[in-house]
Amino acid sequence: MPAGKKLVIVESPAKAKTIGKYLGDGYEVMASVGHVRDLASPKDLPAEIKKTSAGKFAIDIDNDFLPIYVTTDRGKKTVADLKKAAKTATEILLATDEDREGEAIAWHLLEVLKPKVPVRRMVFHEITADSIAQAAESTRELDVDLVDAQETRRILDRLYGFEVSPVLWRRVSGAKSAGRVQSPALKLIVDRELERRAFVAATYADVDALATKSSGESFSIALTKLDGKRVASGKDFSEEGQLTSEAVLLSEEDAQALAGAISTPGVAPVVTKVEAKPYTRRPAAPFTTSTLQQEAGRKLRYSAQQTMSIAQGLYENGHITYMRTDSVSLSSQAVSAARSAATQLYGAGSVPEQPRLYKGKSKNAQEAHEAVRPAGEVFASPSELSTTLRADELKLYDLIWKRTVASQMVDAKGETITATLEIDPVPAGSTVSFAHAEWSASGTVLSERGFLQAYQEGKDEEPAENKAGEDKTSDAILPPLSVGETTSISQVTAKSHSTQPPARYTEASLVKALEERGIGRPSTYASIISVIIDRGYVIRRGTALVPQWIAFPVVRLLQERFSDLVDYDFTAELEEDLDRIARGEYKRSEWLHRFYFGDTEHRGLKDVAIAATEEIDARALNTLEISPTINLRVGKYGPFLEVTDESTGEVTNVNLPPELAPDELTPEKAQALADEPPVVDRVLGIDPDTGLDIVAKKGRFGPYVTEVFPEPEEPAQDAPVKKKKAPVVKPKTASLFQSMDIETIDLATALTLLALPREVGADPESDEMITAQNGRYGPYLKKGTDTRSLDSEEKIFAIDVAGALARFAEPKYAGRRQASALKTFDPDPVSGKPILLKDGRFGPYVTDGEINATVPRGMSLDDLDFEAAVQLIADKRAKGPAPKRKTTKKPAAKKKPAAKKTTTKKPAAKKAASKTGMPKSAEGKKLIITEEGE
Repeated sequence: MPAGKKLVIVESPAKAKTIGKYLGDGYEVMASVGHVRDLASPKDLPAEIKKTSAGKFAIDIDNDFLPIYVTTDRGKKTVADLKKAAKTATEILLATDEDREGEAIAWHLLEVLKPKVPVRRMVFHEITADSIAQAAESTRELDVDLVDAQETRRILDRLYGFEVSPVLWRRVSGAKSAGRVQSPALKLIVDRELERRAFVAATYADVDALATKSSGESFSIALTKLDGKRVASGKDFSEEGQLTSEAVLLSEEDAQALAGAISTPGVAPVVTKVEAKPYTRRPAAPFTTSTLQQEAGRKLRYSAQQTMSIAQGLYENGHITYMRTDSVSLSSQAVSAARSAATQLYGAGSVPEQPRLYKGKSKNAQEAHEAVRPAGEVFASPSELSTTLRADELKLYDLIWKRTVASQMVDAKGETITATLEIDPVPAGSTVSFAHAEWSASGTVLSERGFLQAYQEGKDEEPAENKAGEDKTSDAILPPLSVGETTSISQVTAKSHSTQPPARYTEASLVKALEERGIGRPSTYASIISVIIDRGYVIRRGTALVPQWIAFPVVRLLQERFSDLVDYDFTAELEEDLDRIARGEYKRSEWLHRFYFGDTEHRGLKDVAIAATEEIDARALNTLEISPTINLRVGKYGPFLEVTDESTGEVTNVNLPPELAPDELTPEKAQALADEPPVVDRVLGIDPDTGLDIVAKKGRFGPYVTEVFPEPEEPAQDAPVKKKKAPVVKPKTASLFQSMDIETIDLATALTLLALPREVGADPESDEMITAQNGRYGPYLKKGTDTRSLDSEEKIFAIDVAGALARFAEPKYAGRRQASALKTFDPDPVSGKPILLKDGRFGPYVTDGEINATVPRGMSLDDLDFEAAVQLIADKRAKGPAPKRKTTKKPAAKKKPAAKKTTTKKPAAKKAASKTGMPKSAEGKKLIITEEGE
């Protein structure tokens, strides 16, 4: 870096590139690429530290919970580059994101760089030329309270995970981890599935018709009362399927009989009441992180992770403001831009005289700067960016732009009219007899569309049968009606309905539920959902989040042994405490001590974890009763049914179809699975060369054929004992090709598979034998040490020497085997390439040629549509490339000096602050392991 420049450190290379253009030649902008340090892994600690109170967590629990940090492998080169640049800089501006995470990254950079020049904090919430210039001139000190709050979260998560997760590992086979926020989120999903399992559907019927005025104008009407009593609808039933009101319950036969009677010629409904009420609807507030995730999920079917990944790119390229915020407020600049855009598009009357002001619930002014909105003093319209942004980026920007502009527009106004019509007397039906029938019709007429011209907020999905009190005709436009007016009736239709269980959570509704309960913070919602899906606790089915069976014993154990940690109110209170630390109201070390060790009123996490390991019946924990004779068990290899024969007491295990959701496993379904004939091995015949039986079997990894050795004979009692063991001979096995069926494969085909590899013939030049075989990565040819892939399993038997030589003449990877497509979808909105569903080595996956995304276990391939495929690819793209595996180097023979545990006293922190212009953490002391072991 040239001498005499200011060094600006941001988090991402993309942001560095954009900001560098705005700051000019007097600045050098570099990226930290996220965190450069993290908590050390306890297994990597020096031996002498492992023996101390810091050894279990890499956190010194007996010394104010001081964390032990290490520079990450990726961060080492970054730190070296930054140190080199810092040597010639006149000033360092730490310009990481303006939230807690960004503040913590800035603090870590300060700790590792140890600069000798002034250091300041540079913050901004949008990347525009004016905003960056202003931020460079209006720097501040590092917010140590915000750093302590973030550090407390990191320490808290380490304590929670290291104390709770091992209990899960020992008691629930396949359990991956527990988390401070992920576990309550998982409990929400599991509790909803339990509600669905307990739900009992009820059946009811109603009647709709079409009423026509004498002028010929028609409108829809719905039967609402019979003889003065309300007709039952979905809202009148309990979750147990019982009628909870005095409403008239119509069966389908009753409704059909009533419909037939009312269809009698001469029946004429009379208008008895017309009521008009003013209608006013206000625009929604601008987006916060949470509402952006919810609305993108509803309208665009984006996952929370996908939304945040796209928003990050829009922010870094200067199109929107910072996307992690709790605030709904807009700056005066943004209000002016929104009003100007609305006026230009919809006229001067589309905005109110005074700007709309919105106020959020966040108490953390440090984090609540401004809502998510288009960047700049003038909002670029979506059409202006149509050639600049990718398709998925443009959709999200369009959503943000419309929501922001609509938030400054006038209310939508109109009139809601409700009409009551009566039939008296009702013609007698075959099975029902009512003297009086009352019908209703309603509709809203807008006189001023207001903000609806720009934007209308979406709603979470809800079963139509369960919508309480919602009039089916509310969106209709009614013709003018007057009391006493007679109409004719036609198209009388009886419809039967069943009440539906509570809807499963979608990502949008889960984010909403987490926010309402105060669990987590908006910036963490995407990672929470990603974690419970990646851990295998939850899968997506369409947009719904469906818990897997392993989630049930996990939640059950947490509820029974760590009840506070999955209690929604307790978790919300933890979040409030962490916010108090961010505001400087609580001290980090004191709070952590109370949480982990407890006090006179509450047990700490340490004692709770110790008690949790006592007297846990793992079998009972992993068992769920389905019926008196059938239990569901969660075992090492997944869920299965344990079926007990009532007459003999014999127990058999039955596999579960992976696509069967927990709420679909009713006692009837379980019994049907138990009654299915067991899968038996098919004896195909005898191998004429060996005399052994050849059997087709279904295995864990698919169907295969194998030899069956006869049972060894019992030696005679007086036979001499052989001291030398005979060599173990394993039976030959071979997997069936994908085109083969275990029910139809014959002996000849099985023997051909068992005879692999097949000798194709010798290479005439080298005289080396060419063989064809199936391998770990699919079918291939082999000649000496050289190999080439084949594009289908059938070619193992079909290819000849000439074809094999032609294949070897091609570049090694030119003919890499490609899995054939099971389905073909439209092009991916990002890459523009067709999406294919394929069956690969590890199961089905979708790909656009650039990104491969595994189809989650339990997701039916028949239900996999284009939108689901796009979401799978988008989520994989948002995660970025998988981190490289860390290679463990053997320690050098020469012993190195042992690492020393060092602390920095508060006076030293003050001295450092005077040199750099930046204070150290208010807590004062951190334990650091450097590359040299100190």
